Amino acid sequence: MRNVRIDEVDAFDRAVLAIGTDYPPGHLLPYHEHRRVQVLYAATGVMELTTAEGTWTVPPDRAVLIPAGTRHQVSMPGVSTRSVYIEPAAVPWFPARCRVVEVSALLRELLLAAVDMEPLYPEHGRDAALVGLLLHELADLAPLPLDVPLPADPALRRLCAAFLRRPDVHDPPARWAAVLGVSERTLGRRFHGATGLSFAQWRQRACIVHSLRHLAAGAPVTRVAAGLGYDSPAAFTTAFRTLLGRPPSAYRAAAGQGVGPDGRGRTGGTSLAVGR
Repeated sequence: MRNVRIDEVDAFDRAVLAIGTDYPPGHLLPYHEHRRVQVLYAATGVMELTTAEGTWTVPPDRAVLIPAGTRHQVSMPGVSTRSVYIEPAAVPWFPARCRVVEVSALLRELLLAAVDMEPLYPEHGRDAALVGLLLHELADLAPLPLDVPLPADPALRRLCAAFLRRPDVHDPPARWAAVLGVSERTLGRRFHGATGLSFAQWRQRACIVHSLRHLAAGAPVTRVAAGLGYDSPAAFTTAFRTLLGRPPSAYRAAAGQGVGPDGRGRTGGTSLAVGR
């Protein structure tokens, strides 16, 4: 299905519904939620999903798993996506919070093919078999640390939000502690309690995640590293590989891959995003 809102077909008696919807570049899908769980796949561009818990950055050829009832917004500057909506009972293993995952070549083809199925596909036959295989593939995806958790404390959250707008890998914890009027040790305890990460871990992850959008747009690694305050491209590459297991060049290489009007891969795809 294409250019259909999920609420128009949500009541259909099928475990899986796949939708592709055209949106203009730079579109912001405002806060909303779904009764079904959602698998939101980025074929081109970099999406950023935000909930009350934090932000999840989704590079090309990755997907984000969104639990049912999770209020979220999605920023999609020049993104091509496919989305599947699944009855929660069909995926009892689904995570309780959002998660970015790798998408295998097989799953990518299944997601692209699912969009072309009739919404009330026969319960036996080729489309039903495709859905069954898609669910099997979804259950065995490797998670990626592409979330940046945000604390609930308003003052600390404001500092985190300001950092995300202008990340600097050398931003000292002493500055944050001074703004909050606490010691660095207290800041560290509050930070870990609120995010599950130390201040240094959170700062590093936020910088690496921030870099993905620039890398996917084709920015040179040298420029990206300098913009984040790394002492050298090598230092940035080491930090990047430590977090994601791959060098920055792997994410730059994915930038030109797209999805053509027929749903297959091509260079410079149209902007296709998930139906709300």
